[in-house]
Amino acid sequence: MNAIAATTTPDTAITVVREFLEALAESRPRDTKPLMDDDMSWHNTSLPTLRGARRISSVLAGLEKPWIGFDVVVHHIAAESADVVLTERTDVLRIGRVEISFPVCGTFELRDGRILAWRDHFDVLGFLGAVAAGLVRAVFRRP
Repeated sequence: MNAIAATTTPDTAITVVREFLEALAESRPRDTKPLMDDDMSWHNTSLPTLRGARRISSVLAGLEKPWIGFDVVVHHIAAESADVVLTERTDVLRIGRVEISFPVCGTFELRDGRILAWRDHFDVLGFLGAVAAGLVRAVFRRP
């Protein structure tokens, strides 16, 4: 067990997840790398699971592009142990002028104070409705 693992508590696990989400929302995906376990997996509802911190980091690097954005509103976050953090949040994705806002429940599993698994669950039909609404707003919004 390393020093991080020895000091990981439910509160520090929550801090790791908050820092991870904040770095993404602030277009700093590179800052998430130290928070990831090398064997990390990322699964979004109905999408294939991504495996490995290197692969996940390369996907998240897209957030550095000026026409792509992410924001998050964490409504609830909880941990009873240092190994699992649950989130209830609203994620906001931006691609160009299209903004998509949708509810997400996420589970983060940690090992030795780093994120080992990230699973996000959301209603696919609700997400598609949010995409349609975002497209309509983008078309009718004045530049």
